[in-house]
Amino acid sequence: MFTLILFIGILALLVLVHEWGHFFVARKSGMKVYEFGFGFPPRAFGWYKDPKTGKFVFVQGKGKNTLKETVGGEDREHTDEFPATLYSLNWLPLGGFVKIKGENGELASESDSFGAKPFWKKGSVLIAGVTMNVVLAAVLLSIGFTIGLPADRDVLSDPQAIVVEPPMVTAQQVESGSPADNAGVQYGDILESISGVPLITSSDLVSYIEEHPTEESVLTVKRGGEELHLTLMPEPLSEKDPTPRLGIILADAGIVRYPWYLAIWKGILSALFGVVNIFLAFFFLIKGLVMGQGLAFSVAGPVGIAVVVGESARLGLSYVINIMAMLSLSLAVINILPIPALDGGRLFFVVYERVFKKPVPMKYEQAAHTIGFLLLMLLIVVVTWRDISNLF
Repeated sequence: MFTLILFIGILALLVLVHEWGHFFVARKSGMKVYEFGFGFPPRAFGWYKDPKTGKFVFVQGKGKNTLKETVGGEDREHTDEFPATLYSLNWLPLGGFVKIKGENGELASESDSFGAKPFWKKGSVLIAGVTMNVVLAAVLLSIGFTIGLPADRDVLSDPQAIVVEPPMVTAQQVESGSPADNAGVQYGDILESISGVPLITSSDLVSYIEEHPTEESVLTVKRGGEELHLTLMPEPLSEKDPTPRLGIILADAGIVRYPWYLAIWKGILSALFGVVNIFLAFFFLIKGLVMGQGLAFSVAGPVGIAVVVGESARLGLSYVINIMAMLSLSLAVINILPIPALDGGRLFFVVYERVFKKPVPMKYEQAAHTIGFLLLMLLIVVVTWRDISNLF
């Protein structure tokens, strides 16, 4: 239950920060915002401030607008359903949205429409959510570097760093169904020795497996205050690679912090480097799929992410801060990709109009966003089903 509450809390923070960026810039740009929603429809309830009376009005149920008019590619038919921005909570807590008047170019003759605004205002609104997620990650990492944050051996060698915990061989990821997974190795476990051989760095374990590829070994790990002895034997993890492996992604991780005036700068740099690394990860992911090589690494949905959040909470606050920052950066990168229904997809159509001096026909853009949204929902369902299956 604690893991579920923590996951929903983190998701709410990431989504609200992202959507607030769109909302704030849209309002400052003179655009009318129909709805600021957390989660996806159907709507559970919402509220707005009546501009005439100044009182808050509570509403319940999905209202007059369809799914397409709420998060899809169509503008709202019932534009006067609420006299002010509706703040809503919806039944599917998998994201959020800000519905802006004329966001696909409709009603361009009306001054409070997205479609009536110049290119730079449209672009600013569309990148505002991504920008806020990067800013949030920088803030989280700055706080983390102030109190102590997981870091690899390279960072620990920084003369300005204050080492809180020395580097230890740590399990960063355990591949499902691998020898390590079957033996019970978990994310965050500290690997102390294998068959009596001390593990000082990650390369020590790699070298041992290369020298004893067919031998059953006893891996000694530290988890919390407990020492465990796990028996496992290397084996090939795929038909394409016959090399015996354990199925653990390792890191020589310790805890490091900086004086506050350096922690801010380190947090900003880490957020920017994180964006670059996530873009590279997506590049190799897409390349592997296009080349028929399969997934280069595992992809997690909401359930898988919730499991990682729970594992991070078990390791301490510094790990929770770290995973929150990485999730915020991942959300930023995913949203800026040119996929219809996401910020990057909408930005693509705005840039197209700017470059070619004419917009994509509205019916095609609306259809693209609607289809994109439905495909994203289908992808979430498929990945979530896989995550649940992996749990059992």
